[in-house]
This record gives sequence, C-alpha cells and structure tokens, in this order.
Amino acid sequence: MQYHFFSRISRAFVGLLLLFIISACSSNEPEDYVEQPVELLYNQALADLNNENYLEAARGFDEVERQHPYSVWSTKAQIMSAFAYYQSNEYDQAILAAERFIELHPGNKDVAYAYYLVAISYYEQITGVERDQKVTSQALDALQNLVRRFPNSEYAQDARLKIDLTRDHLAGKEMAVGRYYLGQKYMIGAINRFRVVVEQYQTTTHVPEALHRLTEAYMTLGITNEAQTAAAVLGYNFPGSEWYQDSYALLDENYLRPEVNEDSWIVKAWNSVF
Repeated sequence: MQYHFFSRISRAFVGLLLLFIISACSSNEPEDYVEQPVELLYNQALADLNNENYLEAARGFDEVERQHPYSVWSTKAQIMSAFAYYQSNEYDQAILAAERFIELHPGNKDVAYAYYLVAISYYEQITGVERDQKVTSQALDALQNLVRRFPNSEYAQDARLKIDLTRDHLAGKEMAVGRYYLGQKYMIGAINRFRVVVEQYQTTTHVPEALHRLTEAYMTLGITNEAQTAAAVLGYNFPGSEWYQDSYALLDENYLRPEVNEDSWIVKAWNSVF
C-alpha cells in the first residue's frame, strides 16, 4: 500500500516537472517573425546613415537583404551595408560585405565602388612602420587591383595616390629594419633591406637614404667598389641630397671617389627601371 502511494506521488511529480519544462521552453521561444515592408526597412537604415548612426545603418541594410533577398532593394542594400560598416570603422565587416557584393554582382554599376571600399578598408588599417605590414601589403594589392580593373573610374585617381603612399610606407618599413641591422653591425642583413628599397621602391622618398646606407654598409665591409657605385648612383640621381654629401664625405675620408662599377647589382637594378 505504501509502495503504491509513493508510486502515485512520483508519477504526479514527474508529470508536474514535465509540465514545467514544457512551459519554460514555450516561454523561451522567439516571438513570431514579422516581416516588415522593404521600403520601411531601407528608409530606416538610410535615416540611420544620415544621422551618422553607421553601425545601426549597416545592420538595417543587412536586414533588408535578410528579409527581402530577391527584391531590387536588396542589391543596393548590400553595397550600402559595406559603406556603413566602413563609416563605422568596422573595416573587416566592410571588406566582407564589399567582397560579397562583388561576388554576387560582378556586372553591377557599383562594382568599382565595391572594389574601392575593399581597398580603402585595408588602407585605413595601415599602422606605423615599427609593426607588421601585412595589412599594408593587402592594401597595396587591393589598390592595384582596382586601378587594373577600372583604370578610368572616378576612384582610380585616388587609388593611384594611395598606391604611392602605400609603397612609401612599405619602403619605410624596410629602411627601419635596415637601420636597426646597421646599428647592430649586421651588415649583410642591412644591405639586403636597403637593396629591397633600391630594387622594388625606386619611386619612393627613401631611395636617397637607402643608397647612402648601402655606401656606409659596403665601406664597413671593405667592399669599396660597391660603396663607390652606390654613391655614384646617388650623386647622379640626387645631386643636391644631403645623403649624397654624407656619402661623398665618407668616401673622401678613405681617399675614394664615387665611381660606377658596371657589374654592380645597383647599376643593373637602376637601369631596369629607368
């Protein structure tokens, strides 16, 4: 009799427990999904954009695509989302959104702008030369890709300017490392860094110093013909540079003059560009 009593109690308790679980689960279910008109969603996102609520605007444009993926508004919302993420400094999200737009709409009239958004989103993340320059290289690749694909677009001119600045930044990184190696008396490492500048970044502002540093490093190693060649190339192309004056003085101290060695890699690298 006692067993049956506890059995009934147990069954009742289990029943109440199941009822509680079902009730709790029901209370945690999301509310019924309500689709909003596409015009309302888009205009609200646009209003947020105009009010400089950029992150809210980006999410609003994303919602347009989510709720109305096949509408004509969806395509425009995708590129607007990328722009809004860029404005909110969410550069990784801007890149993802712009690249998705490019993938889905390669022939769209706004695709050049999408490439531009990718490029400037990388460009805005460039950091000082003392840090890793991976994002700088990504910016350069994206900017060059834009100019190559859309050379006559309204974005190409700005991209070309940013390419020059980006290349100068990359050259600056090589110079910073080279100067460090030079200070540590690691001449081969220093020469390799300055060589990169001379061979790959000849249109940047760092070339005169790179040639002087090569003169300095080669003189330290006793490779005077390369030192004389670096100074000669420096003097011919940048005769008024303070770096040339320093190189000339360094050679003069050792009873040498700037002189070109035609077999030098410096001459071959210079002639390959000019």
